[in-house]
Amino acid sequence: MQPMFESLDNPIWFALTTEHRLLARSHGLARRYPSDVSPLAALLHPTNDAFADLRRLVSPGEHVALFTASPLDVPGDWQVDRSQWIDQMICEASLVTTPVAPLPLGTTDVPEMLKLTAATEPGPFLPQTIQMGSYFGIRGRDGRLVAMAGERLRSTGFAEISAVCTLPEFRGRGYARSLVTFLAAQILAAGKTPFLHVKSDNGAKVVYQKIGFRLRAAICLTVISLR
Repeated sequence: MQPMFESLDNPIWFALTTEHRLLARSHGLARRYPSDVSPLAALLHPTNDAFADLRRLVSPGEHVALFTASPLDVPGDWQVDRSQWIDQMICEASLVTTPVAPLPLGTTDVPEMLKLTAATEPGPFLPQTIQMGSYFGIRGRDGRLVAMAGERLRSTGFAEISAVCTLPEFRGRGYARSLVTFLAAQILAAGKTPFLHVKSDNGAKVVYQKIGFRLRAAICLTVISLR
């Protein structure tokens, strides 16, 4: 059966109404993750009524991020803090296994994960982000966590790979490629399609393409806050 790729046009909504529904904070036409899990939020359709519902879920001064297939027409009671196109890539081919066996990361590893993501800035990673999926890492000889990646948005047919990061002094060793290859193979083995989001000018795109990812669509990332 062909996966329903159109659900990836609104991937946050589909995650929060399927596999992540127990994490969802909901009001009417709006959904979001708890503020200590992720700043991601979604609307069923980007209408004024849906934005009014989202207001009920967002605190003054709090930033939330939405992924949409088209630029948003944001009502005047919201401030657009950032808006840009990013590339959404998917992987449908089975992959060669990686020679590196990443280590599973759990709640006891979160302080180290927060330190690593603070140093590398792969995107928002918060104290409870680990609830979104499985995370794996690579440790240096001294035991330090030097690279990691994990799952973020998860819906019925898809799982997003996110938080791909390596400490600067450990880059160039293929750690990110190994982690993404490992995760993508696991997701494919589970009968789902792996996908990810990457800035259009990010050199990591070349690595993802070599692994087997292809560009599916441009997605509009919009970060908003209440005025």
